[in-house]
Amino acid sequence: MVNGVAILDIAEQILKLSCYYFSCFLVIDLPYNLLCGGRLSTFLAMDGSKDGPLKEMPLGIDAATEEEYASQSRLLQEFTSMSSVDKAWVFKSDSGFGSQAMFSISQPNLLANKMKKFILSSHVSRGSNKSVSFQWTPFPVEMTGVSVIAPSPSGEKLLVARNPEKESPCRFEIWSQAQVEKEFHIPPSVHGPVYTDGWFQGISWNHDETRITYVAEEPSPSKPTFTSQGYNKCSSMDTDLGNWKGQGDWKEEWGETYAGAQQPELFVFNINSGEAEAVKGIDKSLSVGQVVWVPQVRGSNQYLVFVGWSEGTRKRGMKYCYNRPCALYAVKAPNFESEADGHELKDCSTEDPPLVNLTQSISTAFNPLFSPDGKFLLFLSAKCSVESGAHSATNSLHKIDWPMDGVLSSAAKITDVISVVMSAEDSCFPGLYCSSILSNPWLSDGRTMIISSIWCSCQVILSVNVLSGEVLRISPTNSSFSWSVLTLDGDNIIAVSSSPVDVPHIKYGYLVDKESKNAAWSWLNVASPTDECPEKVKSLLSSLRFSIMKIPIRDVSDSPTKGATNPIEAIFVSSKTKRNDALNPLIVFLHGGPHIVSLSSFSKSLAFLSSIGFSLLIVNYRGSLGFGEEALQSLPGKIGYQDLKDVLAAVDHVIDVGLASPSKVAVLGGSHGGFLTTHLIGQEPEKFVVAATRNPACNLALMVGTTDIPDWCYVEAYGSEGKNSFTEAPSAEHLTLFHRMSPISHVSKVKTPTLFLLGAQDIRLPISIGLQYSRALKEKGVPVKVIMFPHDNHAIDRPQSDFESFLNIGVWFKKYLS
Repeated sequence: MVNGVAILDIAEQILKLSCYYFSCFLVIDLPYNLLCGGRLSTFLAMDGSKDGPLKEMPLGIDAATEEEYASQSRLLQEFTSMSSVDKAWVFKSDSGFGSQAMFSISQPNLLANKMKKFILSSHVSRGSNKSVSFQWTPFPVEMTGVSVIAPSPSGEKLLVARNPEKESPCRFEIWSQAQVEKEFHIPPSVHGPVYTDGWFQGISWNHDETRITYVAEEPSPSKPTFTSQGYNKCSSMDTDLGNWKGQGDWKEEWGETYAGAQQPELFVFNINSGEAEAVKGIDKSLSVGQVVWVPQVRGSNQYLVFVGWSEGTRKRGMKYCYNRPCALYAVKAPNFESEADGHELKDCSTEDPPLVNLTQSISTAFNPLFSPDGKFLLFLSAKCSVESGAHSATNSLHKIDWPMDGVLSSAAKITDVISVVMSAEDSCFPGLYCSSILSNPWLSDGRTMIISSIWCSCQVILSVNVLSGEVLRISPTNSSFSWSVLTLDGDNIIAVSSSPVDVPHIKYGYLVDKESKNAAWSWLNVASPTDECPEKVKSLLSSLRFSIMKIPIRDVSDSPTKGATNPIEAIFVSSKTKRNDALNPLIVFLHGGPHIVSLSSFSKSLAFLSSIGFSLLIVNYRGSLGFGEEALQSLPGKIGYQDLKDVLAAVDHVIDVGLASPSKVAVLGGSHGGFLTTHLIGQEPEKFVVAATRNPACNLALMVGTTDIPDWCYVEAYGSEGKNSFTEAPSAEHLTLFHRMSPISHVSKVKTPTLFLLGAQDIRLPISIGLQYSRALKEKGVPVKVIMFPHDNHAIDRPQSDFESFLNIGVWFKKYLS
């Protein structure tokens, strides 16, 4: 019997003899899936001439789109290569003149699929004529393998923490100006990686810079060990060829991005002895974060203040969700006794020290911060989120009078500094929208703090008087750019400013007249190496413009509150010139959440799409942050209806004023933006030529049983009463409503070719949701393309994944809109 390989060889010989007569016929009519192992396909692709075989096309790319794919990838690499300023610190100069600034910079490394981190330094000097000069070091320094850095308050020491890979020790380094002074290895039996997530994360030096408190993962729990003889009672952390580890009990995690992470715990590290010790007295049911030292009070114990989250019956997703109740707690720090060779941890007590809940009268408190004189403890609250169930909402700022005698009380009076704004008049303060504050936001008067906050479609810089509660917008009021404070240089501000068509630029702000009650701030441009971008990118961005449009809502009668009747905003990005009087195709971009916001800041990905010939309409529908609490709370219970109407009103507006063609409109959105994207192509099947979506919420009835935030489904479908209706076992009535409010209920009407980008590690919207919808479209014959990223979670933000996502979006849209 002749085997398959022999048959294939014979077939190739026959074909070679007859290729001159039959090759064209064979190429057309032989099915591709019969061209075994590439051997026949390589031969059949030959044209009988001297030319060699055509190359095999990569999966998902055809000859018609390959050149577009190559061209766009080259341009996208230009955008991707640009660095970003993440943080900054300022220190006093050794010379006594000016100051030293240190900037943390990141840059995607596509080959390594990681973010590179750099430190760039500058000497800052002020001139007598209100000018400022930054003298930059020639080159940045890469911080290879660094997880987090934390300068001491004096600026004389720097903590550099390097998290381990697998079961290796954490490395702590203490740097001085010229060298690494000390290096310590914290074994995994003490704790796991230091938290660097920006939420649980907290690192704080004490007043004399001998101790550091921080949040790290608790040690990995011991698991049952088995040998050839069965269970081994003498369990150890080690494994060898003679045993293996079981799984043990499963433990709840905090959902999206925290898969595999151990419980956050509080530690204190002694930089003299190198000892690290877990803080005692904290109940194991509390997850801790955002720790700070209490200012030193002579003759009293040292305390720590931290945020604690109780898991209740289960841990629901924490990422992007500020509706998780939390409180500020105070706990006694481990005792220290002075020794000749330094300070050593001493704690001889047999009982755990008492834990004091400082904020029992408010449902949520986070980001603790002491005033410079130690008289006030300030904190942010997301009480509107907790009380309504919305995953994010308008924040408030509060303070507690701190007891100078060191006697703590759980009955401390909480005073409002910035209250929740329900509905703002035009151009007035819309409320506080920030989730973090600088570790040192204080001007020299000790009562004015500088913060960044969302104001409609922009981010702005505010000054807040914590005694009077006065809030002033100090970034330029005539600017549509977004501004963010990086750090303070005494009473001056170092900030960054950008727009959808302007790369981030560093700005230096100062008060024109400090003595004047209504003193204005002046902002200077700072020439910086971070301003630089590739010439191609610079040229393309210079040909673009943007504006923020106010668009009246439809059916005001549907809105029971005043704030919900205000116009929505949309950011419109377009070319400065028309080519042959033709309008560029329009991409409607929809943010997720739904309670977040698209800002008028620079986005490399969206700027790339603008640069390849698309106009952008970035819609902030009602429910977005930055427009007052009434507008935000008008959306829960009306998703798929009210937000849909707002998007359609924005699209119709730009078409009516002649900025877009009704025959060349695409829609793009992820998460809740994907919910809207798939709703739009189902409810308005003739309006959108092409669509793309990332991890979309296509079916709430499927989502509620698989997501880490099932309460989201109830609140957004039922409104605030959904918070009380939530159950882990949805009724048939619940599931029916979820299905009715989902895009999957309109899938039979969809005609729009759709690209799906799915993260296989997504816990927020598991891939089964997007796959179900995409398969339903395929079943109907709708063109569908699915790209799966096996190692990405909800955000799909690993450098290679982000690059491939927007490259495919650009090529997909060009295919149907050219």
